[in-house]
Amino acid sequence: MNIDFSFVLVCLVGVCGVIWLLDTVLVKSGRVKAAEAFEKRAANDLKLSDEQVTEEVQRLLQEPLVTEYAKSFFPVLLFVLALRSFLFEPYQVPTGSMIPTIKIGDFILVNKFAYGLRLPVIGTKILDVGEPQRGEIMVFVPPHVDEYYVKRVIGLPGDTIRYQNQQLSVNGELVPETYVENIMVDTGIGPLEGILNSATYNGVTHATQHIPAVNGSRGRSSWIVPPGHYFMIGDNRENSADSRVWGPVSEDNIVGKAVAVWMHKDPGFNLPTFENNAFFPQPE
Repeated sequence: MNIDFSFVLVCLVGVCGVIWLLDTVLVKSGRVKAAEAFEKRAANDLKLSDEQVTEEVQRLLQEPLVTEYAKSFFPVLLFVLALRSFLFEPYQVPTGSMIPTIKIGDFILVNKFAYGLRLPVIGTKILDVGEPQRGEIMVFVPPHVDEYYVKRVIGLPGDTIRYQNQQLSVNGELVPETYVENIMVDTGIGPLEGILNSATYNGVTHATQHIPAVNGSRGRSSWIVPPGHYFMIGDNRENSADSRVWGPVSEDNIVGKAVAVWMHKDPGFNLPTFENNAFFPQPE
């Protein structure tokens, strides 16, 4: 089950804020009046000591427990919501479509303001900051399912993308790849012999993984990116469901730019590790 933490945070901030507001506007004045009335009565009652009067006044002014919790949690939750919505958000990668750059179980840090500030939950852009660049790694919501995906930006609006015989070209120019070594690739249904390459695209040098036994065309070899959309492909070229399958990604569905791996955790009862932490290369 996928949990929308932004939606949960918005709800929690709203509930805490409403409780705090209602107490301030409707309830607090009643406590203050009760405390003032008691002080007046106590001034004429010689049987009560100053300490007893103070204790009773504090009791009458005491906020309900739910209000105390709301006031305590509201600023913390608001800070976390602002941090996740407008600055940085952590995201754990559940699939291997970006292997070898990003492995299953990697936690990546997503820059939420690189492509513009957006309102939490609804995603409406409220401030333009920048646009995706070729070669960057982007987190987004694909057109076919309401989940976060992470792939590499290959095509901008208006670009012509071609992927045939495991070779990628953009606007007629081949993206150069250099052979590194033979590897064994885990395809989910068994290992296959693959090839590890090094590709350089828009000043970004990164690894790509190929499986020669798999046809990389997906039944179609060329695409034109429509306005307001971006063409996304995984570095695990033949083992990635991406824009070659479900089409370009709308600008409205952008979440942010992936900037680094900051932690890794294998499934199950395994401790997190940090030896593979690294920033992703950025376009020149």
